[in-house]
Amino acid sequence: MRLAILSDTHVPGRADGIPGWVEDRVREADLVIHAGDFDSPDTLDRLRDLSARFVGVRGNIDPPAIDLPFVEVVEVDGLTFVVTHGTGTRTGYESRVADAVRDAAGDGAVGVAGHIHEVVDETVDGVRVLNPGTATAANPGDDATMMVGTVADGSLSVEVVRDD
Repeated sequence: MRLAILSDTHVPGRADGIPGWVEDRVREADLVIHAGDFDSPDTLDRLRDLSARFVGVRGNIDPPAIDLPFVEVVEVDGLTFVVTHGTGTRTGYESRVADAVRDAAGDGAVGVAGHIHEVVDETVDGVRVLNPGTATAANPGDDATMMVGTVADGSLSVEVVRDD
């Protein structure tokens, strides 16, 4: 299964729109995972419209009209993903995400989070933590990034994609 993993689009608050290259990868994916901070219901609707299947969570700046959970658990070809936005400062971020993953699904799940606008692919106490950065280079991000991945037989491969 092909994945498009993104976060922190912040449209229209910090960015004018979702870049075309991001939309292309969203269209190509079997599943789109968004880790919050859409900024507006229109941005959420746009991504849902482009997606074959969509999973998303609410971020810390999302308005109440974005009626998504703060944590979502999804099974993909034998692999469990826990999607959450993330909280707090940069210090201890990966550990907080790993704790949220364990609380929601136990060991063995993969965490997908946003919030810090930085790319992360680290294993913390046995939990893989992914952060695709900001898909629109929203402040304080320096460049637009997302992740594309493939899940096969319970195994995940991921690559970071940047504005081309």
